[in-house]
Amino acid sequence: MSTERCPWCGTDELYVTYHDEEWGVPEYDDRALFEKLILDGFQAGLSWITILRKRESFRKAFDGFEPEKIARYTPKKVEKLLGNEGIIRHRGKIEATIGNAQAWLRIMESENGFRDFIWQFVDGAPKQNRFRSIKDVPAETEMSRALSKELKARGFKFCGPTIVYAFAQAVGMVNDHLVTCPRHVKCAQLAKQK
Repeated sequence: MSTERCPWCGTDELYVTYHDEEWGVPEYDDRALFEKLILDGFQAGLSWITILRKRESFRKAFDGFEPEKIARYTPKKVEKLLGNEGIIRHRGKIEATIGNAQAWLRIMESENGFRDFIWQFVDGAPKQNRFRSIKDVPAETEMSRALSKELKARGFKFCGPTIVYAFAQAVGMVNDHLVTCPRHVKCAQLAKQK
């Protein structure tokens, strides 16, 4: 069995741990899916390691990514967040997070939960890709374009097709670990356990 990790995580200990323990693991928790989508939105224009290094500060600043709390944030809270050096201080992304929390709540009321809403785009089961090279992995797909379009129709922002595909990879909707990576087999096994 190969022990060659996906090359994108490099040798940074935090990044390697994220690759080895989180990335590609199927996630079905409504709140955890919301958190990941928001963090992927904050990543726009930045590297994921930047977000990963600030993730705990984000969790503290955004009340553990509890959408019920975030949906009620006031302009005063936005200003407080803009002064928080532990997060990405981008007004548009912060305000979008509030609107996204409100959209999440609407989906929770009208659908069978955010999880079912998200996972329907892969028919409820992780898609097992078999890429051999990082250059073969797409930045977006027909699925991510469809999910992005639907999220935007529901009021979400910072959820373009590329952001949505990165989200889908991270939460295991697609298994994009390279076939040479030991995590490919492990994530495929986790997918069968649902």
